[in-house]
Amino acid sequence: MKFLVFQHIACEHPGIFRDLMHADDVKWDAVQLDEGGQIPPFDGYDALLVMGGPMDVWQQQEHPWLAAEIDAIARWVRSGRPYLGFCLGHQLLAMALGGQVGPSVIPEIGVLEVKLTDLGSNHWFFNNCQERIMSLQWHSAEITELPEGGKILARSEACKVNAMAWGDVAVSVQFHVELTENTVSEWGEVPVYASALETAMGESALGNMKALADQHMAEFNRVSAILYRNFCDRVKNRLQVPAGAT
Repeated sequence: MKFLVFQHIACEHPGIFRDLMHADDVKWDAVQLDEGGQIPPFDGYDALLVMGGPMDVWQQQEHPWLAAEIDAIARWVRSGRPYLGFCLGHQLLAMALGGQVGPSVIPEIGVLEVKLTDLGSNHWFFNNCQERIMSLQWHSAEITELPEGGKILARSEACKVNAMAWGDVAVSVQFHVELTENTVSEWGEVPVYASALETAMGESALGNMKALADQHMAEFNRVSAILYRNFCDRVKNRLQVPAGAT
């Protein structure tokens, strides 16, 4: 298999998914959109992963490439191709399909619990997951209106759309499942992230967040591996279906 990855800042890469893809001999190409990377033709790619970033989906004047990315995501997903979005990639999926994204009423930042909906508990993406999942959250925007056909797979007290599905093979998560032991430290060097973290958690926020993340890292990585496997199995199943079959 070969995956296409859209990135919006160098430190928000596929994280632990890099190791999982390497172990499976999954090839992948990253397009660094914020650095002028150009979206390639889709031929030859089996899935699209869209990562997080410090910009908001509505900042298209400041980041003109967002419009082209949203259009590309819409074309990709509406053609029935597998999609996995993380944080900003979750919000971009909603926007691309006609949903709405806006500022969070309460920014969700910290190591927090998300709860699967009834639909999420029975969805292929969360197969073998517990109903309640500890996660790292770091966002100040959220999906405020689902796109037509969108389904909520997980929610939290502060965010009603913490995971979403659209169609048979497009899924996205507002929380982060790609974490490594370096993630919090690297993201803490991004000024807008550091500011949001300190506002939410006060002084020494970065150290406290890192300690909490380290405490839960084994569980984070266990869930990451499950979701990665579920997604890859879905991609493989799609590739095995003859063209034109239903």
